[in-house]
Amino acid sequence: MRPIKAFVMLAVALTAVSPSVFAQQGRQMTDEQRAQFMAEQARQLEEDLKTPRPIEALNSVWIEELTWMEIRDALQEGKTTAIISTGGIEQNGPYLAMGKHNYVLAGACEGIARQLGNALCAPIIKLVPEGGIEEPTGHMRYPGTISLRDETFQLVLDDVASSLRAHGFQHIVFIGDSGGNQRGMEAVAAALNERWDDASAHFIPEFYEYEKVFDYMASDLGIEEPTNDGIHDDFVITSIMMVHDPATVRHEQRVKAGKASINGLSIEDADATVEIGKQLLQFRVDQTVKAIRAATGAHH
Repeated sequence: MRPIKAFVMLAVALTAVSPSVFAQQGRQMTDEQRAQFMAEQARQLEEDLKTPRPIEALNSVWIEELTWMEIRDALQEGKTTAIISTGGIEQNGPYLAMGKHNYVLAGACEGIARQLGNALCAPIIKLVPEGGIEEPTGHMRYPGTISLRDETFQLVLDDVASSLRAHGFQHIVFIGDSGGNQRGMEAVAAALNERWDDASAHFIPEFYEYEKVFDYMASDLGIEEPTNDGIHDDFVITSIMMVHDPATVRHEQRVKAGKASINGLSIEDADATVEIGKQLLQFRVDQTVKAIRAATGAHH
């Protein structure tokens, strides 16, 4: 991990003091006292950053599940790639939960990070552009959908990526499981690379190449959808979601109602469907890992 810049140390140090307390103390301090106070805060932070981790680290690739010490040590051990994944809250037909893309990403980012071996996953960006808000368009026409303006989405991506860079991540990778997310991630990655000289941003469109997943399912697994139900759903996405939790596709209710199929393929046998979902998910992981390694120059 590169040395922490002085201004970052100072900014983080000041967060240890509540704004109201600091403002009150600041009014009562001379310039010299204020400088001494800030220097002491920075010194304490520097000591904290050098403190050994007192317990064994959790075996997780998710930044939100780790302690700051575990993340610090992971960076020092070479885990300097951070994956920012974007999903959505949108209508997905009568059977799939609104968080469809987020459930897919929970398994996908985990698999990608572990296979890379040098990466951690940022919290999934669950809110993305889904259509017009004031005059609803796209998915926003359906109850429960939550949309961000494009500019909001891109600012969030910029802030998350910049936060990760500030802590020493050298490669920031963007992947998305929704078509509406792709342009924004690509634009942010390009803007960050223009601004940064000590880290790189990478937009990985290969993760969203669903046509290749369907081709793999047909050629390698011998499975093809014979019909199209005409809803925002398909066997690939349903089976991958079932790997996370069959309840997210309302499996039990569909079996009971005689609706346990999608596009002409049965999902009634939950175990069999989950096994297919695992293979499809692994294919996506493999394709994405290959693309990330090519983009970052990482070795296998």
